[in-house]
Amino acid sequence: MAAPEGPGLGPAWTVTSALAWAAGVGVLLLAVGALLGRPDVGLLGLAPTLAAAHASRVRPRGQVWVDPGETPDAGVGELVHTYRLAVPAGCTAVRLRATRPEHGTTEALVAVAGRRDVTLSARSVRTGPQPMFHVEHQGIGFAGLLVGPPGDVPADLVTVLPRGRGMPALPLPTRLRGLTGQHDSRRPGQGGGLRDVHPFVPGDSARQVDWKVTARRSPRLEQLYVRRTTALGEALVVLVVDSRDEVGPDPVTWSGMQPIRPDDATSLDIARQAAVTVAEGYLAVGDRVAVEDLGVRRRQLRPGTGRRQLDRVVQQLAMVAPEGDPPRRVRPPRLPAGSLVYVFSTFLDPEAADMARAWRRSGQAVIAVDVMPRVRTGRLDARHWLAYRLVTLERRDRLDELVAAGVELVHWADVAQTTERLQLAARRAHRRPGTQR
Repeated sequence: MAAPEGPGLGPAWTVTSALAWAAGVGVLLLAVGALLGRPDVGLLGLAPTLAAAHASRVRPRGQVWVDPGETPDAGVGELVHTYRLAVPAGCTAVRLRATRPEHGTTEALVAVAGRRDVTLSARSVRTGPQPMFHVEHQGIGFAGLLVGPPGDVPADLVTVLPRGRGMPALPLPTRLRGLTGQHDSRRPGQGGGLRDVHPFVPGDSARQVDWKVTARRSPRLEQLYVRRTTALGEALVVLVVDSRDEVGPDPVTWSGMQPIRPDDATSLDIARQAAVTVAEGYLAVGDRVAVEDLGVRRRQLRPGTGRRQLDRVVQQLAMVAPEGDPPRRVRPPRLPAGSLVYVFSTFLDPEAADMARAWRRSGQAVIAVDVMPRVRTGRLDARHWLAYRLVTLERRDRLDELVAAGVELVHWADVAQTTERLQLAARRAHRRPGTQR
């Protein structure tokens, strides 16, 4: 925004009806006091007359300057933005009106002596692109007798990044990849745990000789024995997010006719948190993570590892959102062989479940993460209750079919159940790496 206009460079401020009344009443009282010889009556009119004259003399020019500054970094829980106010000479206060969708409007009269910083905040549990505050402002002159031209600052769009909640351990895929990592694979190699003890053959290194075993099995050293280890490998995890719909905990809002309350986390908010939690767990131990979006075909993040990949994953997940009516997929997206697939969906329609079963039939290890929020049914009437029951029955049958097909199912809203199921799967996977299914 441009700098505030200097004295005499901007439009003169508007005179309010209060100034006209003050000047009129003051002059009238002075005239009555003079005509009737009543100095006490004339004295009553002196104060409003002087106030009106002073307000006209110090009449400001120009407009209030509101600098929104840089777009702030927003986090889950609270959105905070600081605005810097600067006013022309003669302005004593600024009337502010801040509006944010789903939070309503708040008005305040702020005293400003030259410059002042004003901080606006709003609580929110949402993630992804979020609008900040639309601020309307108007300057107030001496004693409220003058007002400046109104202005407004449009709302900035910020991206609220999701945060993970932490998970002690996570399962491994059916097959480990590469020759580096932190997991013991089934292949012989270097760096892993003990695989077996084997007689020395050409190609073995002398540093691999286990002299204690050799002394016990071959006291005369006719045969040397070496300790063979397993190779290390890394897991490849694909996070498949179903962004085709976004529902809240109140079924009345599922049709889209009524807005979701700002203090309610939606299914996509839960999906983002769950996916970030999983990504943080695997990337922390050097595994590779990729992201696939069922709603938009162009959104695909290739597998990667490290801190920079985590930043890309978080940014990618923050931007997933429903975009119109997505075309139905004829076949599931092609995923790398041997990867562990996490499907984050509400499973309100069969497409995500069909994809999960197809990946399971192809030999992939699949974990279905149900991101449906805890449903509140207090506002349902008879008609809505019947529709909700039908949708729930279809969804329950769909989840049962996933379990019957060998897909691991967890309900992310149930923290204890999710942690327990993933811990059990992790124990099975780490007991025999790459063979949990």
